[in-house]
Amino acid sequence: MSTLAHTMMTAARSADSGLAGPGELDRYPYAEAPGADRVVTSAWDSADQDLGRVGRRSAGSRGRGLHGQLVQQLGQMIVSGDLGADRPLVPEEIGQRFEVSRTVVRESLRVLEAKGLVSARPNVGTRVRPVSDWNLLDPDIIEWRAFGPQRDDQRRELGELRWTIEPLAARLAAGHGREEVQQRLADMVEIMGHSLSQGDGITFSRADAEFHSLLIQLASNRMLEHLSGIVSAALQVSGGPITGCDRPTEASLVHHSRIVDALGAGDGHGAEAAMRQLLTVHPEVERVVPAPREH
Repeated sequence: MSTLAHTMMTAARSADSGLAGPGELDRYPYAEAPGADRVVTSAWDSADQDLGRVGRRSAGSRGRGLHGQLVQQLGQMIVSGDLGADRPLVPEEIGQRFEVSRTVVRESLRVLEAKGLVSARPNVGTRVRPVSDWNLLDPDIIEWRAFGPQRDDQRRELGELRWTIEPLAARLAAGHGREEVQQRLADMVEIMGHSLSQGDGITFSRADAEFHSLLIQLASNRMLEHLSGIVSAALQVSGGPITGCDRPTEASLVHHSRIVDALGAGDGHGAEAAMRQLLTVHPEVERVVPAPREH
């Protein structure tokens, strides 16, 4: 096994390291909604009672510390509809509801505003924005939709986008002779094969994600690279109990290998066809995106 493959397998099995807390943050001038000096607990009556305190739900948070957890929970509540469009969000109220400081609340709202989920305006305060304003390509929003009430639509849409993006990327990648990247793709296939034999789904899924990310990079198309976050998010949410796009199977491994072989031979059409076959291995993709018709 190559050095890169061994290193990645070792890293995959190690625990994720935590990130530093937010520390001292600049004041973010969110205007308070009218009546901000009152705590209106009824605004949160529809929320899951398990969300009552941020510290209780830390395991699934993308970020670390109270800031990352609050972003995760508020984002989930907005995307699920628990906090509907135009709902006012008062920092003091949120702080008391989730038992966090106003600094943590304000920085969390700043992150949610960047994702298009909330807006802050003078004399109006911070409010939830309608779905039409959300950045639906944001990886966090993709994840929140995929595990919320919109899960079926989200997974279907992700499958359709992947069917468009990745075969094109595979065809373009065959025209670029970056041997070091092609070698890394081969390394990822090697890792996937070893982890499949060991029943190591976590390492398989991480190598799978790295494979698809590298492939898009090899296409040397900046627009496609900008969309690579969609593919990464899809790999995380569309595989059911195992977090990879394709559940570890021999068929999936074979198609990954065929893509690498086609790239090495400079066969763009072969790489594209192999990618389409790979995507239809997954039953969720096969249901929503039919295989191309033979002519």
